[in-house]
Amino acid sequence: MDSLRIGLIYGSVRDGRFCDTVAGWAAGEIERAGGFTLDTIDPRGLGLPDWTARRDGESVTAFRERIDRADAFVVVTPEYNHAYPAVLKFMIDCAYAEWQAKPVAFVCYGGISGGLRAVEQLRLVFAELHAVTLRDTVSLSWASRRFDADGRLVEPNETAAAMAVMLKALRWWGTTLRQARTVAPYAEALA
Repeated sequence: MDSLRIGLIYGSVRDGRFCDTVAGWAAGEIERAGGFTLDTIDPRGLGLPDWTARRDGESVTAFRERIDRADAFVVVTPEYNHAYPAVLKFMIDCAYAEWQAKPVAFVCYGGISGGLRAVEQLRLVFAELHAVTLRDTVSLSWASRRFDADGRLVEPNETAAAMAVMLKALRWWGTTLRQARTVAPYAEALA
C-alpha cells in the first residue's frame, strides 16, 4: 500500500499555545500507525500575508502547493469562544480546489466540550470546499490536565484507541479518494 501524504494542520498561533502539545502527540500517533508521510503545516512558519492583504504571492502559492500534494488532512484545533480560531479559517480560505475530494479528520481540544463545537463549524466550511470530513474525531476535554509536562497523555488508552479508529478511517478515505481523483479528476467531474 502506498504511503498517504497527511497534512497535519496546526489551528492556533497564540503565544504559549497548547496546540504544540496536542499536535505533537497526534504526529507521534500518526507515525506509529505507519503508512503515512507527514507534512506539518504550522501557520507560524508559513509567512502568509496579513488577513486583509491579497491572497497571492509566493507564501500563498507555496501553501496551496502543500495542500494540493496532501492526500488527506488532520486538523488540530482548539475551541476559542465556542468556535475555531481565525487563523485556521484564514488558512482554509487561502486555497479552494486544493481541498476538493480529500478527507479531513479532526483532533480537537478545549474545556468541557473538548473542542467539538469548533469541529462542528469546521465541518460546514469543509463541506463548502467539497472536502469529506470524517465522523470519527479525537476530542480532548480539559486537555491541559490530560498531558504531563513532557507532552505525554496521562491516561492514553481511550484517546489512543480513538485516534487509531480515526486513522483507519482516514487511511480508507484517503486511499479511496486518491484513486478516484486519479481515475476521474474532481474538477472535470463537475464540469
